[in-house]
Amino acid sequence: MGGRARIVLYARDQATAEKAARAAFDRIAFLEDVMSDYRPTSEINRLSASALGGAVQVSPELLFILRKSRELSRRSGGAFDVTVGPLVKLWRKARKSGVLPNSEEISAARKLVGWRKITLDSDASTAQLEVPGMQLDLGGIAKGYACDEAMRILKRAGTRSALVEMGGDVVVGDPPPGKTGWEIEIANTDPAHRKLILSNSAISSSGDTEQFVEIGGIRYSHIVDPRTGLGLTSRIAVTVIAPNGVTSDGLSTAISVLGEKRGRTLAGTYPGVSVYIRTASN
Repeated sequence: MGGRARIVLYARDQATAEKAARAAFDRIAFLEDVMSDYRPTSEINRLSASALGGAVQVSPELLFILRKSRELSRRSGGAFDVTVGPLVKLWRKARKSGVLPNSEEISAARKLVGWRKITLDSDASTAQLEVPGMQLDLGGIAKGYACDEAMRILKRAGTRSALVEMGGDVVVGDPPPGKTGWEIEIANTDPAHRKLILSNSAISSSGDTEQFVEIGGIRYSHIVDPRTGLGLTSRIAVTVIAPNGVTSDGLSTAISVLGEKRGRTLAGTYPGVSVYIRTASN
């Protein structure tokens, strides 16, 4: 999924720790084969290649994440959209070349984007993409889900005191021995609130702090607004704390696109969620 995974855990002995960590990494590797658009043979890329070929049987994991994504798309008014792949492809190229996509390229890509262009059948476990050339991109939600699943495996193995991290997504279990929680530092808030103590929860950060490109004196984020086809220029950094990684990851992406005011409103509709936002103006 375009990033590295890290696990920290406490166990009664080394053999238990190694067995649990190996099982958790195996689960992450499996989900990589399902959800990574960087891997040509992944299940998500096979689904993208099947557009207009009719409904396709999908794994329980992919069906779950597509359902979660559709719900977030609906609740965010399309600010979150996993069909954004054709636009992301343009912006990856722009980041490498330093040349903006032209209006014709953006217009053509936007015709392939739209969360309503996916049909899901939960009873039959199928998904169908309705427009040829559609490309799914789960980069805004899959890593959080992978962290959730790795933590589930670790807890099942008896190692409940653990931390799983992938890029800007962290899921933590029970506190480390002798601690009240895991100490997590976030960058986009004032120093008095920078260190958080968390347990059995998730935290995700999103923004253009590290991934951006400057073209023509304008700084464009790697995060693309699926409603406009353009990389964000709003200079926003978002951190979301939620009960699980699939929620924190997806919300951090959606809120980055929505902006501070509408983003806080969206976050308020999710139980157990808190959000830290820093923009260029604060």
